[in-house]
Amino acid sequence: QVQLVESGGGLVQAGGSLRLSCAASGRTFSSYAMGWFRQAPGKEREFVAAIRWSGGPTYYGDSVKGRFTISRDSAKNTVYLQMSSLKSEDTAVYYCAARQRGSYYSPSEYDYWGQGTQVTVSS
Repeated sequence: QVQLVESGGGLVQAGGSLRLSCAASGRTFSSYAMGWFRQAPGKEREFVAAIRWSGGPTYYGDSVKGRFTISRDSAKNTVYLQMSSLKSEDTAVYYCAARQRGSYYSPSEYDYWGQGTQVTVSS
């Protein structure tokens, strides 16, 4: 079955960096786009970034543009989210997701989800 497994979360000081990984397995994802979302307590799930396995443009939420970078390694079936200049408001559970069609920005368009990894930024 399809599995998306996130890793790399943790506690970091404001201004620091973290790299999240999402290992995908269970099917061929070449026609899919992969997204990162996050959800803080009491808030809705928020779009962070997206990329297609086949390459092309990347997409970012306004709050992370210029600080986060999404990339993928097709040989490893892994998607990464490099996070820099972290702020306390970046604290959330970060989820990896895969979608075949539809909007990159809406969580309802995604077909598969990982279990999430906690990122906590201390100020």
